[in-house]
Amino acid sequence: MTSSNAPSPTPHGHGEDIYALFVGTIHLAVGLVLLRAAGLATGGVAGVALVLSYATGWPVGLLYALISAPLMAITLRSMSWRFLIKTAVVTLGLFAMTALAPMGIDIARVSDLVAAVVGGSVIGMGALALARHGAATGGSGALVLWLYRTRGWNAGRTQLIIDGTVLLFAASRLDAVRMGWSLLGVAATAGILWVWHRPGRYTGY
Repeated sequence: MTSSNAPSPTPHGHGEDIYALFVGTIHLAVGLVLLRAAGLATGGVAGVALVLSYATGWPVGLLYALISAPLMAITLRSMSWRFLIKTAVVTLGLFAMTALAPMGIDIARVSDLVAAVVGGSVIGMGALALARHGAATGGSGALVLWLYRTRGWNAGRTQLIIDGTVLLFAASRLDAVRMGWSLLGVAATAGILWVWHRPGRYTGY
């Protein structure tokens, strides 16, 4: 297709943005519930929150919000207020959804394979939905999108580097088997972004 025939960028409506933030946050919450049920970790702020949750017993959503706040502040001058407000809404929504999850979801058993592949993929789809509508999954997500927009860095590759660093931290709390499954979950998340979150693949904004 020539550039003259390429579709023009299409803005999202406010209703579309609100719905995307809601659905994307649901994906993140469900993914975290699956990972926590199996005792696994993931990358980014979510991974740090999960590991600290295992160590302290604190709610993962609360830890997620507390860790995200200072990281979001770092990108304050580089990202728009609209982006930061949307991301803050997602962070608070995730806190609420993970807090309410035990009232509606009771997972007696989940295999490590299912938790890693399904949980990781669901988190990836949630992150993709949020990114398409100008939001991020939290502090690390804001940093990834900032690098994507300002430097053109591949979002999946950048996220994978950050996630690898977080998993080194997780290794202090998880055994080798749990770490192996956690790495698979991280790969599932990054794969979603690597394939579908690239320049020119989507015209909405």
